[in-house]
Amino acid sequence: MMHQEARAGLLMDPISLQLDTENLCGCLVRLLSKDPEWLSAKVKFFLPNMDLGSGDQSPDPTQRVIQQLNKLHTQGQTTWQEFIHCVCMELDVPLDLEVPLLSTWGHGDGFPRQPEVGEESQPDSQLHPGLKRPHQSCGSSPRPKQCKKQQQELAKRYLQLLRTSAQQRYADRTPGPGQPLAFPQAYIPPILQWSRASAPFDTQEGAITGDPKAEDGTDVNIRDLFNTKANRGPRVTVLLGKAGMGKTTLAHRLCQKWADGQLDRFQALFLFEFRQLNLITGFLTLPQLLFDLYLRPEAGPEAVFQYLEENANGILLIFDGLDEIFHPCSSKETAGPEDPASALTLFSRLCRGTLLPGCWVMATSRPGKLPACLPTEAATVHMWGFDGPRVEEYVSRFFSDQPSQEAAVAELRTNRRLWSMCAVPALCRVACLCLYRLLPGSSPGQSAALLPTMTQNYVQMVLTLSPRGFLPAESLLGLGEVALRGLETGKVIFSAGDIPPPVMAFGAALGLMTSFCVCTGPGHQETGYAFTHVSLQEFFAALHLMASPQVDKDTLSQHVTLTSRWVQRTKARLGLLDHLPTFLAGLASCACRPFLSLLAQQDEAWVGTKQAAVVQALRKLATRRLTGPKVVELCHCVGETQAPELAGFTAQSLPHQMPFHNFLLTYADLAALTNILGHRDAPIHLDFEGCPLEPRCPEALAGCGQVENLSFKSRKCGDAFAEALSRSLPTMGSLKKLGLAGSKITAQGISHLVQALPLCPQLEEISFRDNQLKDWEVLNVVEVLPCLPRLRKLELSLSNVSASTLLSLTNVAVTCPTVRMLQVRKADLIFLLSPPTETATELQGDPDLQGNANQRKEAQRRSLALRLQKCQLGVHDVEVLIAQLREGPHLDEVDLSGNRLEDEGCQLMAEAAPQLHIAGKLDLSSNGLSLAGVCRVLSAVSTCRTLAEFHVSLLHKTVVLKFAPEPEEQEVTQKRAAFPDSLTFQTPSDPPLCAPRIRLTHCALQAQHLEHLCKALGGSCCLCHLDLSGNALGDKGAALLAQLLPGVGALQSLNLSENGLSLDAVFSLTQCFSTLPWLLHLDFSSESQRVILRGDGRDRDLLAAGSLPEFQAGAQFLGFGQRRISRSFCLRECQLEPLSLSRLCETLEKCPGPLEVKLSCNVLSDQSLETLLHHLPRLPELSLLQLTQMELSPRSPLLLADIFSLCPRVQKVDLRSLHHATLHFRSSEEQEGGCCGFTGCGLSQEHVEPLCWLLSKCEDLSQLDLSANLLGDAGLRCLLECLPQVPISGSLDLSHNGISQESVLCLVETLPSCPRVREASVNLGSKQSFWIHFSRQEEARKTLRLSECSFEPEHVPRLATGLSQALWLTELTLTQCFVGLEQLTILLGLLKCPEGLLTLRVEEPWVGKAGVLTLLEVCAQASGNVTEISISETQQQLCIQLEFPHQENPEAVALRLAHCDLGTHHSLLARQLMETCARLRQLSLSQVNLCEASALLLQSLLLSLSELKNFRLTSSCVSSNGLAHLTSGLSHCHHLEELDLSNNQLGEEGTKVLTGSLEDKCWLKRLDLSHLPLGGSTLAALTQGLSHMTLLQSLRLSRSDIGDVGCCHLSKALRAATSLEELGLSHNQIGDTGAQNLAAVLPGLPELRKIDLSANGIGPAGGARLAECLPLCRRLEELMLGCNALGDPTALGLARGLPRHLRVLHLPSSHLGPEGALSLVQALDRCPHMEEIRLAENNLAGGVPHFRLGLPLLRQIDLVSCEIDNQTAKPLTASFVLCPALEEIMLSWNLLGDEAAAELARVLPRMGRLKRVDLEKNRITAYGAWLLAEGLAQGSGIQVIRLWNNPIPPDMAQRLQSQEPRLDFAFFDNQPQVPQGT
Repeated sequence: MMHQEARAGLLMDPISLQLDTENLCGCLVRLLSKDPEWLSAKVKFFLPNMDLGSGDQSPDPTQRVIQQLNKLHTQGQTTWQEFIHCVCMELDVPLDLEVPLLSTWGHGDGFPRQPEVGEESQPDSQLHPGLKRPHQSCGSSPRPKQCKKQQQELAKRYLQLLRTSAQQRYADRTPGPGQPLAFPQAYIPPILQWSRASAPFDTQEGAITGDPKAEDGTDVNIRDLFNTKANRGPRVTVLLGKAGMGKTTLAHRLCQKWADGQLDRFQALFLFEFRQLNLITGFLTLPQLLFDLYLRPEAGPEAVFQYLEENANGILLIFDGLDEIFHPCSSKETAGPEDPASALTLFSRLCRGTLLPGCWVMATSRPGKLPACLPTEAATVHMWGFDGPRVEEYVSRFFSDQPSQEAAVAELRTNRRLWSMCAVPALCRVACLCLYRLLPGSSPGQSAALLPTMTQNYVQMVLTLSPRGFLPAESLLGLGEVALRGLETGKVIFSAGDIPPPVMAFGAALGLMTSFCVCTGPGHQETGYAFTHVSLQEFFAALHLMASPQVDKDTLSQHVTLTSRWVQRTKARLGLLDHLPTFLAGLASCACRPFLSLLAQQDEAWVGTKQAAVVQALRKLATRRLTGPKVVELCHCVGETQAPELAGFTAQSLPHQMPFHNFLLTYADLAALTNILGHRDAPIHLDFEGCPLEPRCPEALAGCGQVENLSFKSRKCGDAFAEALSRSLPTMGSLKKLGLAGSKITAQGISHLVQALPLCPQLEEISFRDNQLKDWEVLNVVEVLPCLPRLRKLELSLSNVSASTLLSLTNVAVTCPTVRMLQVRKADLIFLLSPPTETATELQGDPDLQGNANQRKEAQRRSLALRLQKCQLGVHDVEVLIAQLREGPHLDEVDLSGNRLEDEGCQLMAEAAPQLHIAGKLDLSSNGLSLAGVCRVLSAVSTCRTLAEFHVSLLHKTVVLKFAPEPEEQEVTQKRAAFPDSLTFQTPSDPPLCAPRIRLTHCALQAQHLEHLCKALGGSCCLCHLDLSGNALGDKGAALLAQLLPGVGALQSLNLSENGLSLDAVFSLTQCFSTLPWLLHLDFSSESQRVILRGDGRDRDLLAAGSLPEFQAGAQFLGFGQRRISRSFCLRECQLEPLSLSRLCETLEKCPGPLEVKLSCNVLSDQSLETLLHHLPRLPELSLLQLTQMELSPRSPLLLADIFSLCPRVQKVDLRSLHHATLHFRSSEEQEGGCCGFTGCGLSQEHVEPLCWLLSKCEDLSQLDLSANLLGDAGLRCLLECLPQVPISGSLDLSHNGISQESVLCLVETLPSCPRVREASVNLGSKQSFWIHFSRQEEARKTLRLSECSFEPEHVPRLATGLSQALWLTELTLTQCFVGLEQLTILLGLLKCPEGLLTLRVEEPWVGKAGVLTLLEVCAQASGNVTEISISETQQQLCIQLEFPHQENPEAVALRLAHCDLGTHHSLLARQLMETCARLRQLSLSQVNLCEASALLLQSLLLSLSELKNFRLTSSCVSSNGLAHLTSGLSHCHHLEELDLSNNQLGEEGTKVLTGSLEDKCWLKRLDLSHLPLGGSTLAALTQGLSHMTLLQSLRLSRSDIGDVGCCHLSKALRAATSLEELGLSHNQIGDTGAQNLAAVLPGLPELRKIDLSANGIGPAGGARLAECLPLCRRLEELMLGCNALGDPTALGLARGLPRHLRVLHLPSSHLGPEGALSLVQALDRCPHMEEIRLAENNLAGGVPHFRLGLPLLRQIDLVSCEIDNQTAKPLTASFVLCPALEEIMLSWNLLGDEAAAELARVLPRMGRLKRVDLEKNRITAYGAWLLAEGLAQGSGIQVIRLWNNPIPPDMAQRLQSQEPRLDFAFFDNQPQVPQGT
């Protein structure tokens, strides 16, 4: 009866009015009445906003079902449809009921449209920004005054309401039967850890640390989260954890605990989710946030809020998902705290304490950039998920029965990857769901195959939750489409309209989606839906991308990206796609292919294409240079693919050094990295710096054999981290370097590490820097040193070590046989060790072996460096230390600077130093040493035989003693550094043993201290250098020291700089030249107070501190020539008055030996200069006087010019710019002949006569340089007039004197009055040069060269007149003087010399364009007989030799009469040429274009030249007709002696025509047909002509295509040329046969002097035959056989019989080996006339030339690219000395190093004629270059040493070249080539 009433009530209900049949409604009610718990859960899911308490529910179950259905129906069509789909999907609905349910209510058309309940009951969905609702919002009306009691009552009721609401929302619920997720909801607290880096990263402020309660590394209990001691200011805690770590779950857990009364310190707790707050677009007040969006009070909201403000310290506000905020908030705001604002701004105000001051705020977030609104003092807590015990506890609570628990735990333990995934709580739950399905009926270990990756865990979870055992593909894809759309738009909360009802029903049925109440504004609520976890949304999005046909491969690949997890400064929130690429990679696994095929309803090939696209995208990413975060994410993705090939490729692509800086890393991250590294072959270095690390992270590295260097630097690493690391270290067999710096480990963590380190014998470096270790921990670590046989470095810097512990460490350093350095300096504490040569196994052998003699001997050889700086050590500590060191090994260095030793402690160390065997330095700086203590220390070490340097500076608190090694150690050291090619420059040249350097600088020493000091120094062992600079000696001290120095001994240097010395002190010190034999150089600078006294040895601290010594002429170096070294006196920056100069010169008169004086001052008056010059004759030993950097008067050149008469010893005077003057004096054995130069001295016409008068007193003036003055034309004319009285025998330089064409013409006119002038050259162009060269006697031949003189037409007659009067003028060259065709014609016509030959050479641009015909026409105008004509169009040169007076030739007259009937211009020109050129002997045409008319004229001319001897036509172009004319003319020249037709552009036919002119040339002596194609018939004609040339002396046929056959015919023709001296056949195709034929002829050529067969095809057979016959050519002087494959047999044959008169030997690229070269060189010793040797590009490694007898005439030797090294260079350089005429040495492209450079440097000063050395492309370092520069400084005449492409740094090369410009490091050779024959 009840059921019928209920049914009738239902029919009267609005629902029943919309049912098609009454039966359908009854069936639905009956079906749901069977499972009321399922219905209640679904109503709660769809109606999360509605209170479903029992107050208004009917006791009747059926009626209760009807009421719940009414509530669902009133929510609208969408909710009702989704509910009906859930009924049909989740419950066992009969088919006859399912079909009508879906057909009636499952579609939109079955539900009539009516206003929904929610729409009627809810106000507007949005609240306009800035407006308040006066009647709906508690924060809208003014707060009424209420009594305290009423306020407390209202607050009490509200707080109880809060607690009840929290209990309903967050109480533990177990899903009822029938729900798919019916598993225990056990809560296991994750690992929480405080972090000191608790402040946000702000772009302006940087990182600021807070002050949380617990120290870093301490695990945090949930209750401890709010135990901070902060009593004032905001109490803010930020909980950081990656996705899935359980941040939201923890927030709910806190609400539950508070509701249960466990968090009793808080009266109220509010929980907000930023994903919901993002939906609020309007502004809110804090009351609206608390009451309208969370829970509204039943009454009196103003009173309740007032109570909350007054009790803010008992209020906790939790904001979940801080990383999900849409819009960032500014760290600065201007609005008032009570004004409405966004939800994030309200959060900011709460955090900063401007709202509810004193309240507690907690926020959760993923790691990344936190908003700037967080306060700097906010505490940060990291959430690390589960460790092993927590995983087991979770599993045991998940499974209800004991067998299932044990099976699940065992499965996880055997599957390491699944175990590591369970570190993330969300994944742990997914894994348990999968195991719940897999364990029954499966064999143990099955999970490894079915659950290998995170993605496959999710896949198995979906399969587990799918109903009825089938895969609902359409629903899964629909859910994936919703998920992807949400991710792309940043949406994680969906409304009912966003999800299709069937998809919503499917998600609710499987528990994949959840619903909740969403407040979008005050009073506006609606239902929101979301995936149960963001990672689940990402998984379904990945499913859609992989399985949807609408997604192509390109779109899919675009989603395979890597996002950085570093703290971003540009993004305010993290993205929602963290795991999407990982899920895509996981779905790309082959194991997922069947699942995807079923899901996509496609074949596996289609799925495989998409999977391949993902793998290919990952492969591309692996090739990029990725940052640390992206590398970790890539490892996750690659691991998910389960593709070994991709994993191997990724592992190999990782860089050798892999840094991970400043981002959070979990155990799972390192596990993914380790998994990939397992596929790597090469070692890798992992560097973790500033990364928040999960305490058990190092466990993931267990067994990783690829890690070579492992470094952690983070304050978040504590004892738990160290313990986990100690478990992994013994399993990492390749680990060599371990670093754990900046952590918070204590003694407990150190103990774990110390136990693990002995199990890692392969370790080479350990760093525990910046861990604040105490004494016990440090000693504990040091104890493991003997257990680590390969250890090289142990760093314990920034530890807190006491003095007693420090001495214990020194004892360890002394006793441990592998320690070679202990460095302790304030914060540093470092051990450096040298592992012994024995293996680790031997070292770990029998302990008795440690005491045997061999190990004791090894310990004695060991050296130790001890640096204990700023360690507060006192005298007592030093006594203990000395006792330790006396029993220890030899010491390289002991540094005790910065302690408290004072005088007593320093003296103790100095006294003990000789017994401590210190081979390096003892540093006692900054120890409070006094001046009295200095003398005591000096006395203590004065007798130490190994002391090398003692440096004390009390001003700088420096006390350093340096020692030389013991003799036996020094020998070992020298053997180790036996002159390697690449010398290091950090170590200067050590002073010799027992030659100490004493430096007492800035010690306030005065004159009264000198006696005691010199007494102490007198007992020292062979004092070397004494430095007393920076003291207060004064003039009195200098005078006293001059008297005491003879008792000190022979020094090498004495430094008295900065002692307040004046010139009086200099005079006192100058007397030491006569009292101190060792004193050679005295250098005094007044302004800089530099006073240096030096002996012979100079300071050669090579490149120390990047500096180089200056090179000085005349200094000895490395045993260079034992020449006499002069003394030098240098005085700089002083006022030189006449009285001072007189006193100085009187002092210098007593100086013995050669003397160099260098003076420098600002101004030197004429009186002072005269005083100085008048004293010069009284300085007989003076060799050089330099006056530099001083201002001289314009009269000074005249004063200096008179010096030749005052002092006949003056050899050279050089005055430049009135600022620099140099006077060189000759010794008695040197030849006479002075040089004088006054350049840039402003000399004008008025100075010329007095200057010439003074110079006329000089007996012999070889050179006079007056360049760069102001003479002008008038001055030059005056000088030329006075020139005869000046006894110049060399050259006169008048360049750059402002002269014009007038001076040139004056020069021409003056030549007759200067009989000793032999050559004059003038250039008025840019060079502005003017040189006149003289002879000692009258010169019969004069040369005049005029360049760029720009003559005008009116100058030509005057020039011709002057030239006609110039007697003995033999050569005139006019280069670019603007002498045109017309002017040249005039000049030739006017030029009439009285008698003799005159060569006129014209070089003008128009010459190259005029043509041969025009130029011959010009020649016809000459007034004298033309004897030679040379034309070169390319060189733009016309050369004519004229003979005067003009004479007629009878034959020419007859020929001219024969052509008199021709009236053409051609005949007239021919007639003129015949007249002018009747006596022509030489006609040379080079690089001309010979046209037919020119050839016809030549033909006519050649017919008349009866005296023509030489004809040259080279490198020219001749037409075929012109060639016929030319041949016709040549055929009549029967008296030709030289014919050169080489390099012309003639074909084979033209060559054949031209060779026809060789007939009847029986007088021919020289024939050159090079570069002409001599084919068969042409060569036959040539050989026919050669047979008649019995007087032939030179035959050149290079590059003429002559082969073996041609060579055979040529050889036969040469039998008649018995006078042949030169045979040139280079660059042909002559092989062994041709060479053999030629060799048969050579003995019949007795006059042969030169043969050139270079660059042919001659091999060993032909070479050997030539070598046999060449000894028969007894007059042979030049032999050129290079670029042939001759080999050693030819060399051996040549060596047996080299002609004695041989001068030139060329054998480059001849395949010679060491044996052949060596024998050849030995034979060269018997060729005293040898001038040039070329053996380049042969392998002469063991056969480098070295001459025992020497080659006195050798000028050039070429050994380029001959594999010459240092060893073979020694005898070679020694033999160079035996070749005194050597000018050029070429040794480039060899293997020469610094040792070879040193050998070369030794011999350079002894090679007076050497000009050039080429050392390009060798192995010479800066040291070797410096040695070469030292050799050049000995006075060598070398012009350049080429050093390009040697291993010399550019800055060092520049520094070397600045000091020695002759060192050339450039690619291009800027130096002029050495002229041959000079």
